[in-house]
Amino acid sequence: MKKAVLPALLAVFAVPTAWADDSLIDSWLAAVTATQSGQPHWVTPLVTVTPRLEQEYRFDALHEELSDGTQLDNFGNTKGLELIVPQANMEVAVNAPGYVYHPDSKRPNGYTDSSLLLKYRIAAANEDNGNYIVTAFLAESFATGSAGVGNNARIYTPTLAAGKGFGDFDIQSTLGYTMPDTNEHGIGHQTNWNTALQYHCDKHFWPEIEYNQTRYGGGEHNEKTQDFVTTGLVTKWPLHERVAAVFGLGYQQPVTTFHTYAHAVVFTARLAF
Repeated sequence: MKKAVLPALLAVFAVPTAWADDSLIDSWLAAVTATQSGQPHWVTPLVTVTPRLEQEYRFDALHEELSDGTQLDNFGNTKGLELIVPQANMEVAVNAPGYVYHPDSKRPNGYTDSSLLLKYRIAAANEDNGNYIVTAFLAESFATGSAGVGNNARIYTPTLAAGKGFGDFDIQSTLGYTMPDTNEHGIGHQTNWNTALQYHCDKHFWPEIEYNQTRYGGGEHNEKTQDFVTTGLVTKWPLHERVAAVFGLGYQQPVTTFHTYAHAVVFTARLAF
């Protein structure tokens, strides 16, 4: 993991240095454009992490009603800056902690863990050459969260992601497995399977439906499975050249008897560049 993280961090911190020279900026953005031109041009779903390489700043918010009728708000939802490393067919996402607030209960408020996500694009083709993509992820969350909110452990999550387009319709899916480095018995493992179905019905609009499943192994919810269905809409509005504003809103509801919350409203705002 350290061997993968160090070059990625160097690439991230090299970007502000490059901003000092317009020619370097132009060359880097041109290389990013060339990299993205070889993959499908769908939008990132609300919940499912897209297999596509993206370059954007992202802020999400969640409003959940918990099973006991109380509420939870998450501002940020551990999203942040995503940058493409075009020479390596990689993306690096540096995710800031979200802030969790319980407006009507005595549960602890505070910050979630921060995280780092690396994507490596294994194979891809744009809409004219097959309209598909296969990507591998490796995420690491850090024990930086507030007491009672964070996990108090590093958690590694390898993930395999793929997508396929059929005209204006696309499917994007991920399968990941969490592995804590300490307190494995208390935290447990999770198998996360997310699939998004989208339809590009207009120049700016992608209505979607997502299936989000979590299977617990060990920990508080050992051998339980929760499934949610998320219905939503994502919109994208070009601003200038590569720059675009992306907004999305969705509603998430459980379809299994066991669920850790009753329902949720999901909001996303992104500045792609």
